[in-house]
Parts: sequence; structure tokens; C-alpha cells
Amino acid sequence: MPGYDPGYDADAQAESPVKILIAGGFGVGKTTLVEAVSEIEPLRTEERLTAAGVGVDDLDGIESKTATTVAMDFGRITLTDAGVVLYLFGTPGQERFWFMWDDLLAGALGAIVLVDTRRLDRSFPAVDFFENRGLPFVVGANCFDGEQQYTAEQIRAALHLKDPGTPLLMLDARSREDVRGALLSLLDLLIAGAEKTTASV
Repeated sequence: MPGYDPGYDADAQAESPVKILIAGGFGVGKTTLVEAVSEIEPLRTEERLTAAGVGVDDLDGIESKTATTVAMDFGRITLTDAGVVLYLFGTPGQERFWFMWDDLLAGALGAIVLVDTRRLDRSFPAVDFFENRGLPFVVGANCFDGEQQYTAEQIRAALHLKDPGTPLLMLDARSREDVRGALLSLLDLLIAGAEKTTASV
């Protein structure tokens, strides 16, 4: 058949690519989350923590952490039922690398802001970043080792979310099912926002 490409996959071509950011403070579990759900071997830019970071990287509460993301994490997941391919970009968590967040923001449609229920105060900058830039996001409260120190309502109040409709989910960043659920919640939020915009035109 003229013009036939045996490598062409109509289903794959029909799926829409969507860029999603995975953000949060230092040591909150962003790399773990991307690894848990990615259908490809994730790209990691981790380096060992060294003595040079003493006094710079805040390890309070995460003393066992030995490596850190210095650029970004990257993974991909195809949600066939939603007809989309999500490209996941994990942001670096240390304050000295925050200048990269604006670059990673380009082309992103939404974000998951991952918070550590043991260190909620480390989450404020990430929440502020996306609220100030108007990027839709959901909050994922990472319950380490199944510990749930606070309720979703308590976490929402502590974060002082500007939009009371911002989804907040309790999850385990190691669980593919939990992470997939958070991504679907974000997609629902994006679709609702698009429909609202269309209706107002």
C-alpha cells in the first residue's frame, strides 16, 4: 500500500502528550514518585550528598538521605483510558536549585505538589510557586511508612491553600496505584478548568 508505514501506531498517535511537574521540598519523595509510576527507566540526575552541603542542605528529619536531585527527574506513563501520555518532570528540591523551576515550568499543564507530612513547613515554597504562577496543581501528602500524622483537613489548613477546591490526596509515593490516582485527579482538575474556560467564552 503506497505510503504505508509498518511502524505507525494509530493508537499511539491519537494519544495526547501532557507535561506534568512533580514538585516539592528537599527529600519529600519526588524521585521515588516518578520511579514508582514511570513505564520507562526514569532519567535521574542524583548526586551523593557530601560534606560541601553541610550547612546548606537541611537534613533535619531526613538524616538518612544520601543522594539528591541536582537537575530533574524524568519519566513517562501512558494512561490509555484517558487517551494521554504524561511526561513527568521532577523538580530539584534544594533551595539553591529553585532557579530551574521556571525553566521546567515552560509547557507544563499542571503539577503534583508532594508534601512530607513530617515536615509540612518545607512545602510552603512549592505551593506558593504554583499559586503565584497560576498553574493548576494537586497536593499529594506523602505518608512515609504508612504514617498519617495529620488528617487531610489539617494539612489543607496548614498549607493555607488559596483555592479551597485544590485536591489534596493522602498517598504513598512508592505505590504505583496511589501515584496513578493522583495523576488522574490532576487530569480531572485540568479538564474541569478547560471546560470552565470554554463555557465562559
